[in-house]
Amino acid sequence: MRKPSGISVTRSFASGLALLAVAVQIPAGVSAQSSQVAATPVHATLNQVMRGVQFPLSNVVFSSQGNDPAAVKQDARPSAATDLLASVFGGWQAVENSSLGLAESATLLTIPGRKCANGVAVPVQNADWIRFVQGLRDAGEAAYRAAQSKNQDKMLEVSEQVAASCSNCHQVYRKAGTQADALVNRCKP
Repeated sequence: MRKPSGISVTRSFASGLALLAVAVQIPAGVSAQSSQVAATPVHATLNQVMRGVQFPLSNVVFSSQGNDPAAVKQDARPSAATDLLASVFGGWQAVENSSLGLAESATLLTIPGRKCANGVAVPVQNADWIRFVQGLRDAGEAAYRAAQSKNQDKMLEVSEQVAASCSNCHQVYRKAGTQADALVNRCKP
């Protein structure tokens, strides 16, 4: 018996997906992944995601510009360390993991239903928001590649890309001014 070629298996799989999409009436342009994201419960505001996930991860990336991650002393109890660089997965591995975490956490910024600190819905459908989120994802991936090289000069270069990805979005969606004005205007382009 002859094994099917990869092309015919791929075509069969694609045909099956097309039939399934018709059978369950998935609207054109909506992927299974985006419908999964839509069904994902949201527990944190955008501000909480930024402070709890992206801010600490980016700080690990930024620290590698001036401090050699390989020289960071491991905590006496590395499994309980709050400093990722001194943890059981510390050093350059912490920089790699944090870089990948930044890239992956970009998806958290696209989940419908998330609110900003002022109660305004995160503008997940706005073209510029989508572009800014992709910029964060790209910066995280670039930081990961640089961290793999264990070269601080490369981390210095890529840190500028990470900072720019944050700044590009903040300039539009996190207005400057008094703290009260900034809060009211969050997530409003």
